[in-house]
Amino acid sequence: MPNSQLRRRDFLIGLTAAGAAGAARAASGAAGRAAQDGGPGPTWMYVGSFTGEGRGHGDGLSVFHRAGDADRWTQVQALKELADPSFVITDRRRRFLYSVHGDGTQATAFRIDDATGRLSVLNQQPTGGRNGVHLAIDATGRFLVLANYATGTIALLPIAGDGSLGPRCDLAALTGTPGPHRTQQESSHPHHCPFDRSGRVIVVPDKGLDKIFVFRVDASRGALAPAARPDVASRAGAGPRHVDFHPTLPYVYVVNELDSTIAVYKFDGSSGGLEPLQVHTTLPSRYTGNNTGAEIAVAPSGRFVYGSNRGHDSIAIFAIDQATGLLAPAGWEPTRGKTPRFFGLDPTGTHLYAANQTSDTVVIFRIDQSSGTLTATGETIEVRSPTAIAFR
Repeated sequence: MPNSQLRRRDFLIGLTAAGAAGAARAASGAAGRAAQDGGPGPTWMYVGSFTGEGRGHGDGLSVFHRAGDADRWTQVQALKELADPSFVITDRRRRFLYSVHGDGTQATAFRIDDATGRLSVLNQQPTGGRNGVHLAIDATGRFLVLANYATGTIALLPIAGDGSLGPRCDLAALTGTPGPHRTQQESSHPHHCPFDRSGRVIVVPDKGLDKIFVFRVDASRGALAPAARPDVASRAGAGPRHVDFHPTLPYVYVVNELDSTIAVYKFDGSSGGLEPLQVHTTLPSRYTGNNTGAEIAVAPSGRFVYGSNRGHDSIAIFAIDQATGLLAPAGWEPTRGKTPRFFGLDPTGTHLYAANQTSDTVVIFRIDQSSGTLTATGETIEVRSPTAIAFR
């Protein structure tokens, strides 16, 4: 890491907790229900980026605001001193925001000003590993789980009542045989660690080991515990990357980075068991170029799955058979940019925001609720090296 980034990181690690009282509690499924209720869209958006040499040229963590759904987004804050805030989430009550930092070894907690949406740093804590790529919050709002990509571990950090992070309370190492890819699968590389819809079970796709691990949080001990059925193997060389859950049915969808596929599993939330059902390419049959899969999301309606292609530079759209959970292609929509590392559905489920990392844009699409297809709204937000989006 360049010296300038080390200085920025060391500066942030020295910051102390401040302000904002109260506990962050879970409200599992709230975003999905909002889509059915037809509520208003988000008015604040938080965009993380790559800033480090060789990674990107972003401006740190950017805050955008709009007054209403018909208005365009305007940037109101940029925390440029942050090195590689590459993934961001808000807590369930949208009072705090958390980030990880590219090749860094820390997680950062922020307070969100309720009136202005602006961010102020609460504190940072070491994660016990390097290159955090994802983080999630349990159903109680008391624990943050984080995937350390470079060092093959899952960290658990307590969340205090004021939103700040406590010292790491557990670290789980992922073990297994690396996959066949000579440069991308030399060791364990957990890339995602979301909780299921109950907020109690963590599903961890490991790109390096071609496995998906399942954990629970023992809240009484502040510890990670393997599920009764703790893992399942994917196809060799698939490189499982990200996962999402059907909102009402027992199905899990995993985007595989290295072979550009989506795998469907039947999911037993009580045991953590994952039963493979289907593998489907994310690419059109006539596409012959290079590609890697990146992000995945299930529509709040449970009728469609979306996956991003880097190379084909598109969002793949699949219809879900509600009886079997299996996928059928419903189309591909270009992202109007290059390298859609991330995309996010807004809390209403009516719009998809594609973060084109290489072309420095976030492009907004309207989702047809009956067909699942995407239509560009015409609004493109200029953001350098965008890598993640959180809404409020």
